Order: sequence, then C-alpha cells, then structure tokens
Amino acid sequence: MIRRFLLGAAIAVSALATQPLVAHAQEAAEPELLKGDWSFSGIFGTIDKASAQRGLQIYKEVCSNCHGLYEMSYRNIAALGYSDDQVKAFAAQYQVNDTNDDGAVIQRPAKPSDRFVRPFPNEKAARAANNGANPPDLALIVKSREGGVNYVYSILQGYKQAPADVKLADGQYYNIYFTAGGQKIGMPQPLTDGAVTFANGAPNDLKSEAHDVATFLAWAAEPEQDARKRLGVRVMLFLIVLTGALYYAKRKIWADLH
Repeated sequence: MIRRFLLGAAIAVSALATQPLVAHAQEAAEPELLKGDWSFSGIFGTIDKASAQRGLQIYKEVCSNCHGLYEMSYRNIAALGYSDDQVKAFAAQYQVNDTNDDGAVIQRPAKPSDRFVRPFPNEKAARAANNGANPPDLALIVKSREGGVNYVYSILQGYKQAPADVKLADGQYYNIYFTAGGQKIGMPQPLTDGAVTFANGAPNDLKSEAHDVATFLAWAAEPEQDARKRLGVRVMLFLIVLTGALYYAKRKIWADLH
C-alpha cells in the first residue's frame, strides 16, 4: 500500500514538474510579433496623418472588399486632415439604402453622416462568400486582439509557404503569426509589394503598406487619442503648477505662524 502511494506521488510530482517545460516549449514555438515604429506610441505620441491617409486608401482598395468599419462614419476621416469637400467626395463614392417620400427603398450616394458601407448585407452572406468564415470588423481590431497594432502589422506580413507537415484545407492559408488558429488562417494574403500605388510616390512595399494600414486602424480604434493625450498633458502640467503653488502657500503660512 505504501509502495503504491509513493509511486503515485512520484508520478504526480513528475507530471507537475514537466508542465512548466511543456508550457515553455509551447510559448517558445510561438513567434514574437513584429514591432513597428509607431508615431503614436507614448504619452506625447501622435498619429502620423499622412501614414493614416495612405492606410485609408489601402482599406478602401483592398480591405473593404471583405471587412467593414462598423463603428465609423465618413465624417470621422476629417480628423485625418481631409477638407469638408474631400470628405463629401469620399463618401459619395458609395451607395446607401434610403427611403423616398413615398416610403420606397432607394439608393443614394452616401453622405458624411452615413456609416461606412458594409461589404456584405449580413453575416450569412459574409460567410457564404468566405468559405464559412465571417471577416471581423476592423474598426476595433487593434483593441480586440492581444498585441494590438503589432498584431495587425505582423499578420499582414506573416504569410509563408506552409511546412511539409502542415496540411491546409481548402480556403486556408499559412500565417506564422496566426497562432490562435494553429497558424491556419481563412484570409488570403491581402497585401503584397506594390498592391497599392500612392499618388505621392510613397513606398508601397509590403512592410510599408502593413505599417500604413495598421496606423489607420490604430486611429480608427481610438479616433480621439491625440486629443486625449493633449488633454492629459495639460492636466498634468496644471497639477504640477498647482502642487507648487500649494507648497509655496503652505511654507508661507507656516513661516508667518512661527
């Protein structure tokens, strides 16, 4: 009986001892996300509007075929440096459903106040067009994924030839950073070198394209981040000045009392 107890205890201890090693091996197998050089990092960082504008172009020409920006209206892009006329022209490229005076459904050019047009009318249509997968909304993708903007940046550059021992089903692709799906992703590679051409001749290699669209999506997830940071800095400066004034007043009052 004692011998069985000791044997069972030894097996349990051995299992516990190997668990960290297994976990460590699994962590080691996951590649570290690429780290982009983000202008908006840190308390004093701000969105690179030129980069975000290029990212919007990439979204429009590539990503919007499958992914929506459900939380955004066309007027929001004015914060990226577009004039009112440019925002109106951008919105007018899309058609939205509306009703006329008779209550009949019609289509009209989108207005700045309209939400970004969705690529599919509903989830079933989205799945039917994407081998059963439902492309996620990109408005909050940076906030909803571990790794944030670096996750998006990495996924866009993570497509590789699948190893010989990895079997991909129809409609699957190999992406080294898509560890949540066992590195098997349902989205074909959206960006390649030269996928988009910019009017100002900005670099359009894969790395630059991934950086620009990730910058745009970081802004889309939190359009007010620049204003919030400016307000935070002002509040901190005010508190510093107030602290100094209160300290001086304290010293002055106690000096008179003594």
